[in-house]
Amino acid sequence: MAALLAAGAIAMSGCVPPSLMTLRGDVDSLRVVVDTLVVRDSIAYQTLLDIHREVSEQHDLLLSTRAATGTDTQQQLDQMSRLEARLEDVMGRFQQPSQHAPATPAAADAGQLYDQAALDLTQGRYSMALQGFREFVKQNPGSELADNAQYGVGECLFAQSQFDSAAVEYARVETQWPKGDKVPAALYKRALCEDKLGKDADSRKTLEDLVKRFPLSGEAQLARERLSTGGRH
Repeated sequence: MAALLAAGAIAMSGCVPPSLMTLRGDVDSLRVVVDTLVVRDSIAYQTLLDIHREVSEQHDLLLSTRAATGTDTQQQLDQMSRLEARLEDVMGRFQQPSQHAPATPAAADAGQLYDQAALDLTQGRYSMALQGFREFVKQNPGSELADNAQYGVGECLFAQSQFDSAAVEYARVETQWPKGDKVPAALYKRALCEDKLGKDADSRKTLEDLVKRFPLSGEAQLARERLSTGGRH
C-alpha cells in the first residue's frame, strides 16, 4: 500500500525517480529478449517442417523407385535412414534443448553438405551431386561417411553413363576405405561398369571376388545371380 501511495504521489508530482527509470529499462530489455526467442523458435519450427516435408518427399520417391527398379534401392534406403535419423536428432534437440550440446558448425556443415549431395543425386541433379560429394570427400576424408560420399561420386557418373570414370571412382572406395561398409556395393557397381564397357572377363572376375570376400552381403547375392546367367541381363 505504501508503494502504491508513493507511486501515486510520484505520478501526481510528474517526477520519476532514477530507480524506476532503470526498472522500466530492464523490463523493455526483457521484452526484447522474449520477442527474439519467439522469433527464433518460429524459425526453428519452420525448419523442422521443411525437414519433415523433405523426408516425406524422399519416402514417396523411394516408393516410386522401388516400383520402377525392383531390388536396386539400397542407396535410397540408406538415404532415407540418414534423413530420418537427422530429423529425429533435430526434433530431440528442439524439444529438449538443455539436454543436448549444440553441434559444432563444422560438423553441421559437413552433414548438410553430404545430405544435400545425396538429395541432388536422388533427384537427378547429377552435376551438383558430383560436386557436393567430391567436396565432402576432400574436406572430410576421415568421416564415417567418406566412403559413402566416394561411392556417391561413382553413382553420379554411372547415372550419366560415364562407365569408365565411374569404375575408377568405385575402385577408390576400396583402395581408400578398405574397411568401409560400401566396399561390397562399390565392387558390384564396378563389375556393372566393366560389363557395360564390354570387359566381360574383368566383370566376371570382380563379381567372383565380391562373392568370395563378402559372401553374406546383399551385393554377393546379386553377383551370384549375374554369374549364373552369364553376366548381362
